Amino acid sequence: MQRDAAFWEDVIDENGLEIGKDGEATHHWTREGHEGESVIDLTLANRPITKWSIMGDDHATGSDHEVIEWEVDVERQEEAGHERVVGWNIAAMTEEDAKAAEKLWMELAKERAHLDAECTADEVEQEAA
Repeated sequence: MQRDAAFWEDVIDENGLEIGKDGEATHHWTREGHEGESVIDLTLANRPITKWSIMGDDHATGSDHEVIEWEVDVERQEEAGHERVVGWNIAAMTEEDAKAAEKLWMELAKERAHLDAECTADEVEQEAA
């Protein structure tokens, strides 16, 4: 498990991600007569997390994971760098970028299956994947 922790630490550091309040157990389990809890569920964001809380029993889902509620600061929008953009940062998108994205989408769409009443189950399954 330590290997997994190191992987996520690197992902968080390399991408400058914010971590929702960590340290509180969000996963409760019972196996072979033993009970335990862990902090397996993470909330990661590319902007400040302004609210993070575990919802109470009235939000139970039947899962052994807690329901988490969070909010991020939507006013803070990072300027896109020219080297790398992480996530869906479209604030710095130029009209030229939008045209290039539309052109790429049109080219990719030509290669996609067109589903109709005559499609096989395999074609539908492949398109869904």
